[in-house]
This record gives sequence, C-alpha cells and structure tokens, in this order.
Amino acid sequence: MSMNYTRYRAFSPIGLKNRTWPDKVIEKAPIWCSVDLRDGNQALVTPMNLDQKINFFKHLVKLGFKEIEVGFPAASDTEFAFCRTLIEKNLIPDDVTIQVLTQSREHIIRRTFEALEGCPKAIVHLYNSTSTLQREVVFGKSKEEIKDLAVFGAKLLNSLADEYGRDRFRFEYSPESFTGTEMDYAVEVCNAVLDEWKPTPEKKVIINLPSTVEMATPNIYADQIEYCSKNMKYRENVILSLHAHNDRGEGIAATELGIMAGADRVEGTLFGNGERTGNCDIMVVALNLFTQGVDPELDFSHITDTINIYEKSTGMKIDPRHPYVGDLVYTAFSGSHQDAIKKGMKKLEEHPDRWEVPYLPIDPADVGRSYDPIIRINSQSGKGGVSYILEHNYGLSVPRSMQQDFSLIITGESDRQNRELDFKEIYDLFFKTYDVRDPICLKYYYEGGSGETVTVKSDLLINGDFTTIQGKGNGVVDAFCDSVKKKFGVDFEVVSYSQHSLDYGNKSRAITYIQLHDESQKSYYGIGISVNTAKSSLRGILSALNHILADKGIEV
Repeated sequence: MSMNYTRYRAFSPIGLKNRTWPDKVIEKAPIWCSVDLRDGNQALVTPMNLDQKINFFKHLVKLGFKEIEVGFPAASDTEFAFCRTLIEKNLIPDDVTIQVLTQSREHIIRRTFEALEGCPKAIVHLYNSTSTLQREVVFGKSKEEIKDLAVFGAKLLNSLADEYGRDRFRFEYSPESFTGTEMDYAVEVCNAVLDEWKPTPEKKVIINLPSTVEMATPNIYADQIEYCSKNMKYRENVILSLHAHNDRGEGIAATELGIMAGADRVEGTLFGNGERTGNCDIMVVALNLFTQGVDPELDFSHITDTINIYEKSTGMKIDPRHPYVGDLVYTAFSGSHQDAIKKGMKKLEEHPDRWEVPYLPIDPADVGRSYDPIIRINSQSGKGGVSYILEHNYGLSVPRSMQQDFSLIITGESDRQNRELDFKEIYDLFFKTYDVRDPICLKYYYEGGSGETVTVKSDLLINGDFTTIQGKGNGVVDAFCDSVKKKFGVDFEVVSYSQHSLDYGNKSRAITYIQLHDESQKSYYGIGISVNTAKSSLRGILSALNHILADKGIEV
C-alpha cells in the first residue's frame, strides 16, 4: 500500500463508566448560537464586507437566532467596525444577544470591551488552547501555565465588566482543542475559570467544549461531554455548550450525541461553513429535530431565501446532495424509489396531518420547496416515476401495463441522449409513441344497426387517401374491430381498455388507453383523444394497430 497508515494512532476512549447518554432522546431544542459571522466568515477566501455582514446578521435574526457571535473585534478594523455598527445603529433586537470572541491576552480583551461600549447586552467569549499537542508543540507551556492563562483572562473579564457595566455582560469560556485535552485537566481548567466567575441562577456562565479538531468517533465526544457535565462545578448554573467541527465528517452526529450527553447549547453555522471541513451544520441539526416532531425553534420554512443570502454573502455553493436543501435531495431517479414515493404521496391523501412518504424524511413544502422535482427521469428510472410525472403534471392516468412499456422507451431515450429527460420531453415522447396516426387515421365514424347488432361505418385516412370500411359487432368497439380486421387482414384482440377525461388542457376531451394482443399474444399499445368518448376509443385502437403493422412490416 502507498498510504502509510502506521504513522497514525487510534484515539483512546476515555473509559466512561455508567454512561447514560445512549438511552437519551432529544425532546427539546438546545439554545442555538450562530457563529456564521465569526467562525464561518474567517473561513472564507474573501471574507464578508460590512454590508454583507449586516444583511447576514438580519437574516439570522429572521431565522430566530437569539444568540449570534458577530466576530473577533480585536482581529481587524472590519470586525471592530461591524460590532460598532450593530450597536450604534441599534440593529440588535431586544431579544437577541451578540457574542464576541477574544483570546486570553490583555490587549485583545481590552480592545474587545471597547468594541462593546454601549451595547445593551453581550456574551464575551474567552478562550485559550488546552490540548496536549498545543501545549507541547505550539506554546511550550506546562499544564499549570495554561490554566493560569485561562484564570488571568477570567479575572480581567470580571474587572472590565465592572468598569463597563457588569449587568450588560455574560461570560463564556472555551478550552480550545478540548477533544485533544485530558478530560480531568479540561475540567480542572474550566472549574478554575468558574471559581473566578462564580455563576448564579440569575447569571449563568457558558462553558463551551469545542471539538476544534474532530479527532474521534461521535460516541467518544459524547463520553467527553457527559464526563465534564458530571464533574464540573456549579453545574446547575452552567450552560454547557457544544462547538463541533467536521474533520471526520461527523460534526452533526457528534452534536446530536453531545446534546444527549447533557449539553444545553449548540454553536454552529448554516450549511456547515467553517474552517477546513467546516462546523456543525446548525440547519441540519434543527431540521433533524423537526423530523422527530420536536420544535426546532428556528424557522427554515423559506429555505431558498437562506440559500440565496448565504451564497451571495459567502461566495460558496450548496452541494446538490446537501441534506434538506440540495437541488437533488427531494429527487428520486431509481425506479423502485419512484414507485414507493408515488404510492406514498397517494396514501398521504388519507392522513395529510401525518407525513409518511417512503424515502422522503421531510415534506419539501415545509422548507418552502415544491413537489415538482421529487421524481426526475433518467436511464435508472422505472415505471412508477414516469407514471407519477405524467399523472402529477399532466393528469394522465396511464394503465400499469402501458407504464411498463413506456418506461423501457424512456430508459432507452435517456441512455441514447446520455442525460436526464425533463417533464415536457417525457410528455411529448408519450404522445409521439402512442398517439400514432400514420399510416391509418380515423376521420369519422357512423353508428347504426338494430337489436343486439351494431354496425359501424368508418372513414379512414390511409397514407393520405380516404377509405370507408364497415363492420358489425355487439358494440361500437367490437364492430369497428371487425371492420379493421377484415380490411387489413390482421388478427388481434382488445386486452385492456381504460378512459378518463383529460385534466390537462381542455377538460371536455377524453383520452382512451388501448392494449392489443396479436395472434401470438404480443402486446401493442395506443391512445386516442377526442371530445367523443367512442371516437377516442377507436382512435386508440388504430394507434395500436399502426404499431402492429410497423412491427410486422405490413404495408397498407
């Protein structure tokens, strides 16, 4: 092998005894905190400008976020100016608290409080890195020195809060690189910070436990959260927060298990934007709760608006397979999936207040999407998908046997063109295939006879020339078939016959679906359309007959 896996070591589990989180069920939404404007923004090739950040902030408020991390004010003039603009222009609603991030360094902390001058309320988010790797490789400091740095920052926050107005501030602390920190030491540092802040029921403190780098499976993160939750001082006055990254692609799972393990709060970004592989996707976690019958306390009912402002502001694009929002997530190409969705949508009419449709965990309409793209057609599609499109979009109730026949034609056409077929192409191909009026076409028919015998006289256009034929039978269809068989010397029988009014276009017209068997029981299909129901049936028979003539090479 060219990949040298021996350079890596498995992450050691913490050996938590009597863990309780595996049996928990999430029954309530956590406190949400968007970090799009800080963690998400700093991960962009071109960070947002002031106007973009203001518009994004307003949209986050509209979605229902009550806590929004607006940046790292000491990091740049743009970050500082954004914070000041929100405050000075009174853009922060009364029920929203902004959050700012600061390292545990004196000049940065002081600059951060300067940015918050006049803010009615704010969360000051203090952090320093505590992991073994960071201590040894980056800082070259001992455990005690790292803890002292955290305590120093906590004391300075206390002092500056007194200076600027204590009642306006809440505090948050993050042991950065928490997942790479020894759990007993992580708790030790957090408790030392809490001893300085002395949280109360009226003034709770946020302790945020970030997987700054996702290093292990989500169950280990959950064990880490439960361990800290059980061993942290002042726990009843601590809001335990999560901030998951996605280096292993498990940020959402880690967050959900972390909530089960005792977390009260979640920091994340829309669509998972963030450094490297990104943050936990807060939208997915919220809608996951929604699908379990839990109020997410965020409003994603117009998700397209969120996509638009996100893409416009960040320059990023939503992947077509992104959960809940990608262009293809409500789309089925597979034939068996399409058939199941079609049946589920039909069954839904019996219980519209309970969403139960195979392969669709959420009603697209609940996030402002339409049903149109649910079933799309390519060479992998089956009869269920094709028939759903014809019925849902054009009101054509195609019989099951004809569905199967047409699905093979669709598969061949999609293969030939090597692409997906759109709805109009499918509709047009259906009529091109089954509404065949060459070489034989019915222009007029006349019904007569007496008693149980019906006589039908028909004017046909055969290769452009008029011909009249006549036959007898026990009904119009039987009499017409008699005349056709005698005229063209072809033996067949009508096996399937169904009819309905057209729901698409002029509703006074009828469409008839015909299946014929030849003498060897081979099936041929045709349709006929007319305002006269009998005439639509006779036209359908001739359409199928034209297929027989073409298949057998019979010239007329």
